[in-house]
Parts: sequence; C-alpha cells; structure tokens
Amino acid sequence: MAGFSAWFWNERFWLPHNVTWADLKNTDDAEYPQAGDLLFAFPLAFGIFLVRLAFERFIAKPCALSLRIQANGPRRAQPNAILEKVFTSITKSPDEKRLEGLSKQLDWDVRKIQRWWRLVFYFYIFFYGVRFLWKTPWFWDTRHCWYNYPYQQLVFDMYYYYIMELSFYWSLMFSQFTDIKRKDFLIMFLHHLATVGLITFSYSNNMVRVGTLVMCLHDASDFFLEAAKLANYAKYQRLCDSLFVIFGFVFVSSRLGIYPFWILKTTLFESWEIIGPYPSWWFFNFLLIVLQVLHGIWSYLIIRIAYKAIVKGKVSKDDRSDIESSSDDDDSMTNGTRTHQHNPLKGANSTNGTNGHLTTGAWAGDHEFA
Repeated sequence: MAGFSAWFWNERFWLPHNVTWADLKNTDDAEYPQAGDLLFAFPLAFGIFLVRLAFERFIAKPCALSLRIQANGPRRAQPNAILEKVFTSITKSPDEKRLEGLSKQLDWDVRKIQRWWRLVFYFYIFFYGVRFLWKTPWFWDTRHCWYNYPYQQLVFDMYYYYIMELSFYWSLMFSQFTDIKRKDFLIMFLHHLATVGLITFSYSNNMVRVGTLVMCLHDASDFFLEAAKLANYAKYQRLCDSLFVIFGFVFVSSRLGIYPFWILKTTLFESWEIIGPYPSWWFFNFLLIVLQVLHGIWSYLIIRIAYKAIVKGKVSKDDRSDIESSSDDDDSMTNGTRTHQHNPLKGANSTNGTNGHLTTGAWAGDHEFA
C-alpha cells in the first residue's frame, strides 16, 4: 500500500520541478490545500442530501402546490393507445426497464419538486462564487493564478467554495441511486464523476485559483435552465421561453466565448510563460480541452433546440445525451397522438485576463514572489 501511495503521489508528476510535498505542508504561518481536506466532502455530501430531502418536502413541495405545479395526489392515468398496445400486444408483465419508461405518474411529480432544490443551490453557489472572486486579483488578471505558484496560500472562503461544489456533486452521485432512475443514468453518473475528478485534481496540486474561475463560469447558466423548467411546469410559457433564451445565450457565450479566451488562455499560455509545463500541467490542460469539445457539442444541440422553438414553433425530442426520461415526451400524448407545442424544454435537461481593475488586499503581494 505504501508503494502504491508513493507511486500515485509522485512529486515529479504532480508538482513543478524542484518542489516537493514537504514544501507545501501547513505551518503556523502558511496553509496550503491538502488532499486529506477533501475527505470532509463525504459527510458533507450526505448532509446536503438530507437537507435536500427536507427542502423538497417542507419548502419546495408547498411552493409547487401553490403554483399548481404538482397535484395533491396521484394523477388519474389518461387513456393512452401506446400504453394499451404494449399491454395487449407486447407483454402483460413488463420488466423493470420497460416500466421505467412507461410509468409516468410518479416520475413526473418527483422531478418537478427536485427542480426547486437544484435551482436554489445553483443560484446560491454561483453568486457566492461571484462575491468571493470579485475581491480576488485573479478574477481581474488571470496571470495571478500562476504568480508564486504553487506557494499560494489557502483562505477559508476558497476552501468553502471548493468543498461545497465537491460535496454537491458527490450528493448528486449518491442521489442517482435513490431517485427515479432515468435513461441517462450512466451518462450523468460519468459526468458527475468527471466533475468530481477535476475538482479533486485541481485542489490536490493547488490549482485552486484557476479552479474557482472554472467552477464559477460553469455555474453561470445552470439556474436559468432550472428556472425555465419550473416556469414550464407552472404553465408560464412566455416566462419559460424567455428564461430558456437567456440560458442558451449565457451557456453558449460562456462556454464558447469566455471559457476558451479566458480559462484556456491562462492555463495554456500564461501558465506556460510563468511556471512552465510539467506532467500534471499537461494532464490538467488535456481535461480542460476535452471539456471544451463537450461545450461545443452541447452548444450545438442547445442552438438546435432554440432554432426549432423559435423558427419552427415546435420542438421535437432533444438529441442531447443528458435528456429527461421519456415521461416528458409521453406526457403530451393522449390516445396515441402527440401534440406539438412551442416549448424549448421538452426533452432538455440540465446542464482577456484583465479588465483594468486594480488589485488590493490579501492577494496584492503575489507578484513580488513570482
């Protein structure tokens, strides 16, 4: 076991040349990110999961009922020729997988309530990140992500931001095994796992400054999508459409505009100039470039949905991998006939280095030690 640990935490992979783990041990005068800090994310993730359950039951559900998003009890099943055909022609004893695709009543209501929790968390964590980053020099000049690296001290707000993001994505992974199982289960599980991996990796080798920028940027559009879905469930179609347009604009502009010209610019070019490449630097940038490819794919599909909604006045099934379960499609079916409505959310699911601002305060001394 000791041999594996020594191999895994090889300093020549994780750290720049002439830097050792001993150099980054906490002292009375300096505190740095430690891999062991991330273990606290597991009990916190479980706590977040419990808070979510309480929130959905005592806060989100009453709000949903007041907006007539959820009925007061199980809905009466509507006649449906497709379901009847399955029963009469295919099987009278459908297996679990087929039932998950056909039994719509419970799935529909549960997911509506879950949207409230996601909306609240995404809204909170994004504006917490903005509030924190607004006071930091690397938000205004990304070269500060690399000055004095890796000897950049950890402050509590940064640790809190990281641990909350990590715990939330761990809780999403846990909840996948207790929530209504959806057909994008494996894809979303891998997505959450990759997110957890990137957060853990950047914290372990103290790339937390650029990591906070990446997290904040990716949180910028999520709450608009969740809000649009809630507006859709509440039958506020005009509000739903407006929120989806805002979501699409923020998503595409942030992932295809800000991300490559702000994040990748600093991780690929500014860091090369200031600290130079080393093995984990290559690996980190490889992951970020893969993420950029995914951004392009998702942006194309979002634009395609928006095009169908605006130009054609209807939306067919979303082709993205992270689509909702099939209940959204069949919910608009009655007696085997699909009705098309102007709804951009059917089938959709969640998901320059300086501007002249003067840096002051606790971060001002970084450049002196570069």
